[in-house]
Amino acid sequence: MSSDNIERTLILFKPDAVQRGIVGEILTRFERVGLKIVATKMIAPNKAHYHKHYEEIGQMITRRGEHTFDITLDLMVQGPVIAMVFEGVEAVSLVRKLVGTTEPKSALPGTIRGDYSHMSFGHADSEDKGIPNLIHASGDPDEAEKEIAHWFADNEIYEYKTAHEKFTR
Repeated sequence: MSSDNIERTLILFKPDAVQRGIVGEILTRFERVGLKIVATKMIAPNKAHYHKHYEEIGQMITRRGEHTFDITLDLMVQGPVIAMVFEGVEAVSLVRKLVGTTEPKSALPGTIRGDYSHMSFGHADSEDKGIPNLIHASGDPDEAEKEIAHWFADNEIYEYKTAHEKFTR
């Protein structure tokens, strides 16, 4: 990465996206805006891996409580996830904009969550279950750096030029 504006960000296609068979359709949105895939793998992490991701890095228990963490974990271990690293100009904020707000019901049409999911926090809470919102996206560049290091070894991240980089950078 050469410019200060070029960032990397982690995306997890959660079990609900994988099981619904819409990963390719969602992935296309990231590629169409000029983001470059620099790492990818399918993985079924254990609870310890998710604890590091959601608490040690994301501080979910600290911010939202143990119950929310447990419900999220139950949702995440329902199947494999596809982990990807995207690279591009201000990639973290761009991905957050494309994905939409965490609560699918509040996500605007045109965002991934707004177009492919609909559940509200209220409904999920009343059913005592996690909210299927398809994607995890790093919250800020510092979090992205820590998450990427947690999910990928250095030798799993690739440097290469795309044919259209001169138009997207």
